[in-house]
Amino acid sequence: MAGSKASVKGSERIPPGQTLTKLFPVLHAGRMPDVPLDTWRFKVFGMVKSPKEFTWDQMMALPRRSLRTDIHCVTGWSKLDTDWEGVPTSAIWERIEPLEGVTHVMVHARPDFTTNLAVEDFLSPDCLFAHRFAGEPLEAVHGGPMRLVVPHRYFWKSAKWVSGLELMAADRPGYWEDRGYHMQGDPWREERYW
Repeated sequence: MAGSKASVKGSERIPPGQTLTKLFPVLHAGRMPDVPLDTWRFKVFGMVKSPKEFTWDQMMALPRRSLRTDIHCVTGWSKLDTDWEGVPTSAIWERIEPLEGVTHVMVHARPDFTTNLAVEDFLSPDCLFAHRFAGEPLEAVHGGPMRLVVPHRYFWKSAKWVSGLELMAADRPGYWEDRGYHMQGDPWREERYW
């Protein structure tokens, strides 16, 4: 499956400075939001021809796919062969009208988190807005009802509790990047902090 390095063994799948875990550690700052699905909204704004808003039902009506991938946290743990299901980021992109000159996106998440990505990272084939993990609805503690999954970046780029997407003509730091985390967050280059 996309994002998996199934043909590569053990330590070659674990970036420098990482330790393998079978657990799924929970890390977040502040309170965990609780958003009922009937009031859940995903807003697209910024450099688009017209802002757009998706309800939960509209998001669930979009194409979905499964993904088996490894994830790597900036705090030093890696978890192999995680199973996700969700809406590919490209499915959202195909339903909006980006203006010319968009180079980056800012992913917005509840309660007031953001993270930045270059468009090519956001549209990578293994990126999706996940609503299921290991065959079950995504638990709130892991970002449910929906989170972004960007396997080729440290896991803080996979924002929990997503609520929107802002299209931008230039890069700017999100919540964690503004507090010293790296702007790109490539685990294979150990891009942890500025």
